[in-house]
Amino acid sequence: MKRPVMPVLVFAVFSLGSAAAFLLHPVLVDAALPGPAFWLMTGVLALVALQSVRMMASLDGGRAVGLATAALFGVWVVFFWQVLVVAFEVPRVLLPPPSLIVQAIASHSQILWGDFVQTVLKAVVLGWVMGSLLGFLVAVAIDRQPFLQRGLLPLASLTSTIPLVAVAPIAVMWFGFEWQSKAAVVVLMTFFPMLVSTLAGLKIAGKLECELMYSYAASYQRTLLALRLPSALPFVFGALKVNATLALIGAIVAEFFGSPTSGLGFRISTEASRMNMPLVWSAIVVAAVTGSLAYALLVQLERRAAFWHPSVRES
Repeated sequence: MKRPVMPVLVFAVFSLGSAAAFLLHPVLVDAALPGPAFWLMTGVLALVALQSVRMMASLDGGRAVGLATAALFGVWVVFFWQVLVVAFEVPRVLLPPPSLIVQAIASHSQILWGDFVQTVLKAVVLGWVMGSLLGFLVAVAIDRQPFLQRGLLPLASLTSTIPLVAVAPIAVMWFGFEWQSKAAVVVLMTFFPMLVSTLAGLKIAGKLECELMYSYAASYQRTLLALRLPSALPFVFGALKVNATLALIGAIVAEFFGSPTSGLGFRISTEASRMNMPLVWSAIVVAAVTGSLAYALLVQLERRAAFWHPSVRES
């Protein structure tokens, strides 16, 4: 039985309005010690939040409902983060409230934009493209010449075992303090996942289909383009999605070991030493939102490129 949409939306809006009104409570504004009435109201809002998320998740609507449920759940998490941190007077050094993080993002927007350009648009994007492309090409070469699997694959696996904290200072010595050294670290981190996933995807094509192509005297290139690469698309996109998060993490960590006066990793390490935790969390929020948007974009590209694949149709 389908649940009506309008009552659920009205209940969600009403519950969020009640939460917004509760944030103006004198206990939260004055940061005074909360009393029993405060905790009773907090408990009631927790039950309301649970019910609103459950009702939203029970609707029929595909991806739109999924996004709405995730957004509603995220809003409630931020709300209780704000309430509990202020009520318990948690020091900002340990965990600042979301309101201070939003203020830091607004007041340091130009600085964070410069960090975003330095880390994401330069190091992450270029390193992700180069590392993924290199892994893909090496996988095709190994598939074309099986004897390379005994020589190249073990060497390639070594790239996944090299510690990031060990290679980052070496990359800085080789390529300097600019974004090139961070891009080199990203290439090293994204190469092996793409190589392994592409090899697995190239082997997933059905035996009967391959024999049919062989019976038509199709060349290796023709079979690769018409049959095997389309079958490997979900594996390739899976590696791209994994590499998107690995690239961001690798670039930020690499900036801890030497960076110019900009970059998300530089901002996190510098402001943490100054105990400016709202700005530290602002950089973390920028990185997290960037990674989530990149993952969502790749999911949409996968739906369009491999719309015919069962894994995509079922979702």
